[in-house]
Amino acid sequence: MEERESGVGLQQAGESAQSLQPEVEVERPGLQHKLLRLPLSRIKGLMKADPDVSLASQEAVFAIGKATELFVEVIAKDAYSFALRGKRKTIQRKDVDNAVDATDEFAFLEAQGRRHCCNKVQQTKLS
Repeated sequence: MEERESGVGLQQAGESAQSLQPEVEVERPGLQHKLLRLPLSRIKGLMKADPDVSLASQEAVFAIGKATELFVEVIAKDAYSFALRGKRKTIQRKDVDNAVDATDEFAFLEAQGRRHCCNKVQQTKLS
């Protein structure tokens, strides 16, 4: 009986590993585009814009793209919840700011993002 239970556990583990396999295999042509919504060429261009990056493998570009999509998804969901609290369906800048303030993981965005944005607005008003 124990052998059957352990065999079933291994079979289920094998099935779950197989269900994850398409996401892991990124070398098939056309598969990356199905798994990512962002264009890989744009991501690679942004990565190469950094002077510290000379080469970027296709796997690294894919990983950065997937991480970016997940980041945008999380912050958009948080911002949308703040918009709903304000009885709106449209996300505004203040909703994104509230989402950043409310989540510790977004603390790195607090000072830098606003300072950069505010400087652009002030420069535009002065021109």
